[in-house]
Amino acid sequence: MGFGSYDESEQENQQVDSDLDGDTVGGGDADHDGDVEFEFDSSNDELLDKLEEMKD
Repeated sequence: MGFGSYDESEQENQQVDSDLDGDTVGGGDADHDGDVEFEFDSSNDELLDKLEEMKD
């Protein structure tokens, strides 16, 4: 077989391995009702200057 070729019989007989036995996390199980807070020690100008240095 050449590059990119495949045996069509293998494509027809593929089995999907799905171990879905109920141990998966549902969409509602991962809900979060908390808060997130950020504290910045630097001013906007200091952060912009640092960004410019990183770009260079």
